[in-house]
Parts: sequence; structure tokens; C-alpha cells
Amino acid sequence: MLASLFIRSMRSFLLLAICLSITYWLTACVDSLDLTLNSTIDVLVVDGTITNLPEPQVIRLNRSKADRLTGRFGAVPITKATVEVIVDSTQVIPCHETVDGSYQLPSDFKGQVGHAYQLRFTLSDGTRYLSTRQVMPAVAPIRSVSARFNPVALPAEQQLDGGYRAGHDVFIDTQDPADQANYYRWDWKLWEKQSWCRSCQEGVYSVNNILLHTYKDKTFYVAGNDLYEDCFVPVNYMEAGQPPFQAGLYVYDYPCRTDCWEILYSYALNVFDDQYTNGNLIQHRSVAQIPYYDSTACLVEIRQSSLTQSAHAYFNQFQRTQMTNGLTDTAPSAPVGNIRNVADNREKVVGYFTASAVSPKRYWIDRNDVTGLPFGNIVPEKVAWQPGAAFFYSLNRRQPIPEPIYPYPSIRIWGGPPRPATAICVPSDSRTPYKPDGWQD
Repeated sequence: MLASLFIRSMRSFLLLAICLSITYWLTACVDSLDLTLNSTIDVLVVDGTITNLPEPQVIRLNRSKADRLTGRFGAVPITKATVEVIVDSTQVIPCHETVDGSYQLPSDFKGQVGHAYQLRFTLSDGTRYLSTRQVMPAVAPIRSVSARFNPVALPAEQQLDGGYRAGHDVFIDTQDPADQANYYRWDWKLWEKQSWCRSCQEGVYSVNNILLHTYKDKTFYVAGNDLYEDCFVPVNYMEAGQPPFQAGLYVYDYPCRTDCWEILYSYALNVFDDQYTNGNLIQHRSVAQIPYYDSTACLVEIRQSSLTQSAHAYFNQFQRTQMTNGLTDTAPSAPVGNIRNVADNREKVVGYFTASAVSPKRYWIDRNDVTGLPFGNIVPEKVAWQPGAAFFYSLNRRQPIPEPIYPYPSIRIWGGPPRPATAICVPSDSRTPYKPDGWQD
């Protein structure tokens, strides 16, 4: 299911878009390593929302494919595309590719309520695509946020391994405007303290560069003076002085050198139409279920977004499927989004480009009201406990394995900081060394 997929692999936003997209061809969404299809899927997936916040505005292009021989599903980022956003049918804003398949607008760009946005892109083979125009609607501010521990907070379709469902239900109050129809979407962003910053397979973490073909006493690889900050995996040069190293699969995990926070995102859709509540106070609306990963406190940001009527209709189809479809349900027809192949209307493009105003509000969950063990402490017996191990287990389904002090690891480094080394917290969509606003020490 989506929950096990996200927690096991901890992939980024794009995987959600792909997973939701293929739901309409598959009976359920499971880890791609375990999934074999009976037919071949090849579909373009587009994920992009322009917001009014000073944050990265990113368009993601991907192709969801099943191998013709094995039927095994995979996702291929679409690179070298020309991607543009058209503002009010006149101004063209080019995007630049930051990582494979991700196209970001200029850093100073943000959307504005009442303005129209349209996505246009051309693939490297010359195929052109165009979205419908989306006028960004205003959004009401979140009035208040509250949270309550619930031993069965996670819906059955989002439960963790072993049927674990404990977590915090998060609720908001907001005043719905009376003079217009409003369509809402709620997402969340979660910060948890991270104690382990790097895992090295078949190697060790090195702060400094390793000098090529330089060894000491047939025992050590020799470190230089330049920063490396990465896993060092030796290559067997078959040289007489080269130290022996362990063959086979193994992994060492390295603690963070500085403060570090893991960033997790919601993956379940939560949309709403104010048809029956127009102008009233939307009170105690459930907007998030935060898993009880660890006994320490965490910080959540609730994002209340406006949707256009057409975007709400599209995402509402996924929400209904999310709530009703199970492993044995018959998959419905694939919904077509608002992006089309300019030269071939028969091509189905999945995903929706839209523009949303966002009202964010952060809330500190101290977890003082919890009962029972967090998911990260549901661990195999006779495993040594390490600092931050509960959250590490929640993400990786295993305990951290530090580089041993003695007996010595098979790869030994001469020079540089004392061993075992610590690792840097590398900023990314899923991790930050910068203390988030609202974090309480």
C-alpha cells in the first residue's frame, strides 16, 4: 500500500504522483521491488503546483513504465525537456532542470492570487504538451491547530508494519468565506530529529579524501587534506601493498556531526468542497495523521491550499479511490488530467497542473499524551539500543550499525579525524541541518 511504500523507501513528492497515477491501472500501489504487472504500462506523469509562498516552485516530469519482458514497474525521470510557465497568457517564465526530471522556476518567482498560470513543455524528441489555464483562487487562513493521540489514528490502508496504527490526529479550524465557492486541499510536512546522517555499504565514511594507490603497512588507506565527506569504497587494484578488505554485503551507519532534522511529507489526499458549509466555521476538521515514530517531540506544518473547481474534481476522484479501493477492487478507468499532447489528443497524460494559494501553520507535538510504545521501538529482540535508534528503525526497518571501534573494521584509514567518523547533514528535500522555525529545544 501507499503507506508501506513511502515509509520503506522515503522517496520524494514525485513518487506520490506516480503511485497515485498508476493506481488507476493497478489494483493497489506497492513497493516497486515487489510489483510485477501482467501488462505493460507507459504513461507520462506530470506533477506541478504554483503557490503564492516564497518556496521552490517545481514541475516534475516522469514516465511510469513496466518492463516489456518482466512486467516489473519502474519510474523514469524525463530529462532535457524545455519547460515553461505562461503567466496571464502573455509572460513566459522558463524553468531550469535541477535534478533529473525536476524543473524549477526562478528562485524569486511565486504565484499571485487572481493571476492565471499555464504549463507548456516540450520533450527532447519534440513532443509538445500544454495544460489548461489555472487562475489561482484565494485561501482562508487557518485559525487554529490541535492534536490528539489516538492508538488507531492511521487508517487501515496506511497502517505500518505489523498493523501498527498509533499516531496523532491533527485538526484545524478555519472560517469559510461566504461570498464564493471554495475548494480546499490539506497536506502536511513533518520535522523529526535525526541522529544518523549516512549509511555506507561495503565501505566506510571518510571526512578527508583518500589518496590513490597510497597505503601504510599493508593495513591502512591514507587520507589526504582535502574534504571528501562521503563513503569510501575501495577498488581492488591487485597491488601488493594494498590492504585486504572484506568481501560481501555489509553496512555501517554514521551519526550526525551537527543537529539534523528529517523532513517527511503527507501522501494521502485530503480535499474538501464547501458546498454544504459555505460561509460557516469549518471546525475540528481532520487534516493529518502523524505516525508515532518516536517518543521525542516533533514539529508539523499544516498547509491549507485553495483549489480551482476543476483541480478539486480531479483530486477528488483519487480521494474516493483512496478511501474505497482495496487489493481486490476493480481498478476504474484512468482519469485524464488537464495536460494534453498538442499533436495527439489520444495520449493519456496523468497528473494535474494547478495554482494554489497556501495558508501554512506549524504546530508542536510534544507527545506527552502518548500511550504504548512508538513504532521505532517495535524492534527485534536482542538488538543493542543506540541514540536515535527508534526513529532510524522507523525509516529503515533495522537498527543502526555503527562502525566498530574494536574489532577493527576491515577498511582502516590513516589520518584525518578520529574514528569512527561523524557525517554531515546534507540539505535536501528530505533533510536539513537548519533549525526549522517553531522547533522547541
